[in-house]
Amino acid sequence: MLQEATLQFLRDLSENNHKEWFHDNKKAYQAAKNDFYELVAKTIENISQFDQNIVGLVPKKCVFRINRDIRFSKNKSPYKTNFGAAMARGGRKSPYGGYYLHLEPTAESFLAGGMYRPESKHLKMIRQEIDYNTSSFLEIVESENFKKHFGEITGDRVKTSPKGYSRDHEHIYYIRLKSFLAYKPYESGKILEKSFSKFAQETFENIKPLNNFLNVAIS
Repeated sequence: MLQEATLQFLRDLSENNHKEWFHDNKKAYQAAKNDFYELVAKTIENISQFDQNIVGLVPKKCVFRINRDIRFSKNKSPYKTNFGAAMARGGRKSPYGGYYLHLEPTAESFLAGGMYRPESKHLKMIRQEIDYNTSSFLEIVESENFKKHFGEITGDRVKTSPKGYSRDHEHIYYIRLKSFLAYKPYESGKILEKSFSKFAQETFENIKPLNNFLNVAIS
């Protein structure tokens, strides 16, 4: 269970997003970061109960840095106003499908999973797997359970049909995807409740079949 002070730090940061303020509030940042690390550690422990690929992960390998890369961005604010953690085989830089926890009290907080913009060779392999094993894929993303929790699979798409696939392909809607994501928003205050741990565990457990499909495709 997270502390209210962690949410307040992110709110304050969103209103004071500059280096001077951050430097003056370094202790508050460290306390918030440690608090989030504890939540991520508990989340990893819970996911490990149903996904052996996550066993042994540590928060340090999963939590993203709060510093923004502003080199090519019009927004020159130096810090993110969220905490995020990607829990996959090998950590946040892993090419494998995994689980994502996003906390942002001044915007939308959410849980997610799957793959975000896999590299081109893996994207090609996933599309091929969807084409070859369509029934297995549809059993996951068009199941009542998936729709109940996530609506439909989300992700940006190519504007036309990918190379090698006809625009008239029966399942071109899915083959056009460039990311393969299950997405579930939540009110930020929910993360302060004791029930959040169970909520996250159940959400991620319902994402596991999608991860299994994607990981088989790129293996």
